[in-house]
Amino acid sequence: MIQCAAPPREHVRGKTECRLEGHALPAARGPITERLFEMFQHAPGESRFRLPDLRVDLTSDDLQLALYCCYELHYQGLPGVDDGWEWEPSVLALSNHLAGLFEAQIRAELPRGKTDVDEVAGALWDMTRSAGGPSLSRWVTDHGTMFHARELAVHRSGYQLKEADPHTWAIPRLHGRAKAAMVAIQNDEYGKGAVAEMHSSLFADTVASLDLDSSYGFYVDLLPAVTLATTNLISMFGLQRRLRGALVGHLAGFEMNSVVPMRRYSAWLESLGVGEGGRRFYDVHVDADRIHQYIAVDDLVGGFLESEPSQAGEVLFGARALGLVEASFTEHVLSAWSRGKSSLRHAATDELGPIALSPRRSKCQSAR
Repeated sequence: MIQCAAPPREHVRGKTECRLEGHALPAARGPITERLFEMFQHAPGESRFRLPDLRVDLTSDDLQLALYCCYELHYQGLPGVDDGWEWEPSVLALSNHLAGLFEAQIRAELPRGKTDVDEVAGALWDMTRSAGGPSLSRWVTDHGTMFHARELAVHRSGYQLKEADPHTWAIPRLHGRAKAAMVAIQNDEYGKGAVAEMHSSLFADTVASLDLDSSYGFYVDLLPAVTLATTNLISMFGLQRRLRGALVGHLAGFEMNSVVPMRRYSAWLESLGVGEGGRRFYDVHVDADRIHQYIAVDDLVGGFLESEPSQAGEVLFGARALGLVEASFTEHVLSAWSRGKSSLRHAATDELGPIALSPRRSKCQSAR
């Protein structure tokens, strides 16, 4: 059983203590990001990226930050970077190369083999029922303090402040029952058209309630590779049509593993004195995902495989990949917290090394 040691002095306090202030690129973390960010200082077409001649560690901060920034060009863009870089051939070549390495490692660490369509729904439900490692939501319920709440919010800000956007790439790639199911789920994610009810807006409220900055991308400098990987995985699936099955499986895994953890997070924050507005992000997920989990497995996955039965293995790959990266994230965070350390990147000292993905941690349950 993991014991909670005394947390370190809080270093995530607000705008003045964060290195990324919304108007500059994050700090480079190695030769790949150094060259990429140098290139971004020029107009598109004036400078081309050449991948450094080095052995790339697939869980390195340098690789994951470079991939994150390449993908961010397709979302809100990067501060001070010309939008023309989004489709610049050398940037696309770099992101495809890094994503290919990332995908190959994940596939190598997960089960392979032919999957029958009739086995998929049962396998997805089995993932939700199988304990595949420590549960982050259970740990914070037992040991979590305000320090841990604020760190967790910083970690999740990389994805939750753009929640639903990566999965939305699937809509034009689906049709029939699967497309209708995806739209139904995403409609709730986007607050049924009300800005204040969008899940990204609700998470911004949670961040603000913890006295943190809710600006998009504000804390990227503090996110380690293992955190960036959780977001890069969704973007990688969403931005490539050939991975549409993996994206469907990833979303199904999200929706099917949400209700219990979200209920725990809400109760935990309430015990810390966080008001209703700061907890609403979690409460809304409890209500929505109680329904979404069945839409996801019956209509989204079911409808998709009716049309494309050959994608059965890819659907399970997407769900298992979610479990793998989230379990790696959980291990990283709890390893640091159990030693009384910060789980975020430090500007100066005590930075933790990369956490290798492990096939032993492939269950969705450990993600939350």
